[in-house]
Amino acid sequence: MKLTVFWRWWVAGTTSQLGSAVGGLALPLTALTVLHASAFEMGLITAAGYLAYLLISLPAGVIVQRLPLRGMQVTLDLIRAVAIASVPLAWWFDALTVAQLVVIALVVSFANVLFDVANQTFLPEIVPAAQLQARNSLTSGTHAATQLGGPSLGGLAVQLLGAVPTLFVDAVSYLISATLLRTLPARRVQRPAERPPMVRMIREGWHYVLRHPIIGPAMWDATATNFVSGAMLALFTFYLVRELHAPPLVVGLLIAADGLGALVGAALTTWFTDRVGTARGLIIAAVVSVVGALVIPLGTGTVAYLAFAAGNVVFSISSVALSVTTRTYRMLASPPELLSRVIATVKFVSWGAIPLGGLLAGALAGPLGARTTLLIFGALTVVSPIIYLSTPIRRLRDLPLDPAPERVEARV
Repeated sequence: MKLTVFWRWWVAGTTSQLGSAVGGLALPLTALTVLHASAFEMGLITAAGYLAYLLISLPAGVIVQRLPLRGMQVTLDLIRAVAIASVPLAWWFDALTVAQLVVIALVVSFANVLFDVANQTFLPEIVPAAQLQARNSLTSGTHAATQLGGPSLGGLAVQLLGAVPTLFVDAVSYLISATLLRTLPARRVQRPAERPPMVRMIREGWHYVLRHPIIGPAMWDATATNFVSGAMLALFTFYLVRELHAPPLVVGLLIAADGLGALVGAALTTWFTDRVGTARGLIIAAVVSVVGALVIPLGTGTVAYLAFAAGNVVFSISSVALSVTTRTYRMLASPPELLSRVIATVKFVSWGAIPLGGLLAGALAGPLGARTTLLIFGALTVVSPIIYLSTPIRRLRDLPLDPAPERVEARV
């Protein structure tokens, strides 16, 4: 029964992720080729796509804990479908603007935050603890596969149909996901005799994360990585189209290199951490991410294409290794009653850095150029390994499930 539920959950997520990967290329190409957006406007669109992580991530953990997961996820899928479908409709009526794309990105980001927290909270309920690492690797690998195939398909679709009509693929994927999620068993929400105030519940999750000797540093490392990722999300398409003059199909193939790296990372993470240890694996992956980020904006012409693809693959492999390892650890180490709030707290801080990175990158790319801006942000990735090397994690082979700081020190 659990296996059946898991695979339905997995197919729903895979469908919407594939559509989102296609739409993730079509939306910025719509801004660039149809509305002729500037670098700063591209930064605004990227920032809007992640702003909700700053605004509602903390209450999202409490909301998910209090509401039925299935009904909420189905509703959020429908909201995302309507929002994305409004873009081609506005275009057909000659009413599409950059402002609408910013609003659409904001609406989708709010739905994404709630959906992602609910999805991660649901997984430990349908998967035994011993299988969590494998299932997290599978979901990361699936996401990687959609990121690999989605932009390529999106680039081809944009080449054949145009950027705006391609967005319908994303909208339909959310409808399919909602239909599949509707078949999952509903989680019964226990109604306590006394419901604690939301602020107190948020504070409990916040304090748990900040005081935890493993989850806390892992969150700050993810924040540093995501700050750089926000710049990449804002500038990659702009850099490829405006500075390297790549056609849509090539843009899709090069963006898909991220998916290739993520697929490799998801396939190798468990094997890698079994051999070097989960703690050592985090440090190695953090160091490798620096190399990948610095290679991405190098070269000109064909060399620039190859450097972009190679750097993107390396950066993505390391990012997935960091993500799978720390996400699994959070699920195993956090008390069940705190899990949704722990996830929400980590997302608030780490994913909240994405819009900040996107806005700053968009502002800098105007006067400095996209290549120079990407090099600056690439250099900032050195913060990632420094964070882990400045904590007791540097002396560990594996991350201990006992969260007490004195126990962590005792095992070094």
